[in-house]
Amino acid sequence: MRATSARLLRLLSLLQTRKDWPGGELAERLRVSPRTVRRDVDRLRELGYPIQATMGTGGGYQLGAGASLPPLLLDDDEAVAVAVGLRTAAQGGVSGIEETSVRALAKLLQVLPSKLRRRVDAVGTFTVPMPARGPAVDADTLALVAAACRDSERLRFDYESHDGSASRRIVEPHRLVTRGRRWYLVAWDTARDDWRTFRVDRMRPLTPTGPRVPPRDPPEQGVAAYLEERMTVHMWPVRARIRLFVPAEEAERTAGGYGPIEPVDEHSCVLVCSGGSLLHMACYLGMLDMDMEVEEPDELREHMARLATRFQRAAASG
Repeated sequence: MRATSARLLRLLSLLQTRKDWPGGELAERLRVSPRTVRRDVDRLRELGYPIQATMGTGGGYQLGAGASLPPLLLDDDEAVAVAVGLRTAAQGGVSGIEETSVRALAKLLQVLPSKLRRRVDAVGTFTVPMPARGPAVDADTLALVAAACRDSERLRFDYESHDGSASRRIVEPHRLVTRGRRWYLVAWDTARDDWRTFRVDRMRPLTPTGPRVPPRDPPEQGVAAYLEERMTVHMWPVRARIRLFVPAEEAERTAGGYGPIEPVDEHSCVLVCSGGSLLHMACYLGMLDMDMEVEEPDELREHMARLATRFQRAAASG
């Protein structure tokens, strides 16, 4: 009986982790026969869990939503992770859920064992949140985009780019990525037939979503690396190539955050960087404590020459 109860809890936990579960895959995870899975599903239904079943190719089981759905099953680490996440959400970043997060956190803390409550309280007591800047993401938009990623459904939305231009996009969403306070969607753009990234706070989704599409393989370098490359090179209006007269390994340590480093020889490399303006680019390049030479564009050389003249006058006046 104990083994059956443990298996039912394991089955319920699996059903909560994703939308659809093929019966054969559940049987493999639980190390039982498909017939046993069907019997266990019937037992969970008797306990009030609304589990739906679909037959045929691609069929399986789905845990439905409903007012009578019993509480989620969380292990110790999951409960602490949820509590810390709710504390973070209560401090802002996603608009419209701050008060809701506080209420949910209060309910969760009431049912946590004292040992886990002390772990959560320690995080809250000894963490000082800094006021954050930047746009807040609409909670409903974030939830809709996440659901489209989970269900492999096409997504239509109106989008405002960094220069203020508007367009309507149809994409196959893949993953959401957070960077600081900003949320990005990595998706396959059907009109451009390529991967693209979108700021979620600039998206205005159109409903309904769909249809469902087969999931695509992610970008070759991985989602996070793809987004980093887009942000450091492709998402800015001006670009430059700078020859740095230091080994590539040293440049990676000091200038790697500015953009990709391309080795040239043992003593030099090329920094490929992008930015909002050539003047700003000249300023932050000037903070690199190394010799360099601008390969392109010529306008960047002019900005650096004007800054050099201004700095020389400032030094001479002292």
